[in-house]
Amino acid sequence: MSSSGQHTRFAPDRGLTGRMVATMFVIGLLYVGFTGLLIALLRGAWPLIVLISGGLFVAQFWFSDKITERAMGARPVSPEEFPQLHGTIDRLCALADMPKPRVAVAANDMPNAFATGRNPQNAVVCVTTGLLRRLEPEELEGVLAHELSHVAHRDVAVMTIAGFLGVLAGAMTRIAMYGGFMGGSRNSNDQNAAIAALVIPLVSMVVYAISFLLTRLLSRYRELAADRAAAQLTGRPSALASALTKVTGQIAAIPTEDLRRSQPYNAFYFAPALNARETASQLFSTHPTLEKRLAQLAKISEQLGR
Repeated sequence: MSSSGQHTRFAPDRGLTGRMVATMFVIGLLYVGFTGLLIALLRGAWPLIVLISGGLFVAQFWFSDKITERAMGARPVSPEEFPQLHGTIDRLCALADMPKPRVAVAANDMPNAFATGRNPQNAVVCVTTGLLRRLEPEELEGVLAHELSHVAHRDVAVMTIAGFLGVLAGAMTRIAMYGGFMGGSRNSNDQNAAIAALVIPLVSMVVYAISFLLTRLLSRYRELAADRAAAQLTGRPSALASALTKVTGQIAAIPTEDLRRSQPYNAFYFAPALNARETASQLFSTHPTLEKRLAQLAKISEQLGR
């Protein structure tokens, strides 16, 4: 079995790689520019800005898997507890020639799954009890192959970083404003504070809006890429299509308050935690429409001659 996780048997996706590089470049540029602007406007607060922006970034990157697991109530499970789940992941990892991620289960009736972690060696794949209860073995295999493809293509790490930078822009603004008003010399302080109070919130909003739209765009593409890779690896696009239809239909029936609790993590899920009305706005959606995903799987099915 491959120990590096660099080259797996999941089909390489140049479109996905290109989009990930472009997204990270633009968001990285925004982040550096935004930090630079804060430092220029709030000279007294620059050590605080650098320390906090650097520290939060490193913490998010290193502990993203733990943060996401805890937020979603996932717990690691052993092969004795969930033999079928572990067996399927073992088989898929051998087939894909990739390291086995940690396996977790979340006690949640909403049928869903997610993968997180900064690289294939530190990844975790989690499924909900609702998913395990509703899917047939072939359908579960399709969903798990989809999640493992996110790990193999490393798009989980890119989404984690990209999504975080938008949130960080808001946090840094609040810290910088506070630090800037507290620091600096008395006579220039009022003028600097007035400029900062006007410019920083505006720039922060722009940074947040751009990173939000870019991550949504990347998220929709990476879901199609993972569906494609999973269908090609398992050779059973119809099983994945069946799982998608089942999961999307069942999520719509879940009580609204449960959906609302899950929504901050939509970008990581196999299918978004939304009710039918909320799936309408495509521009802000983390996932492509069900129709688009099923059409792509039908096309792959045709190509495989099944």
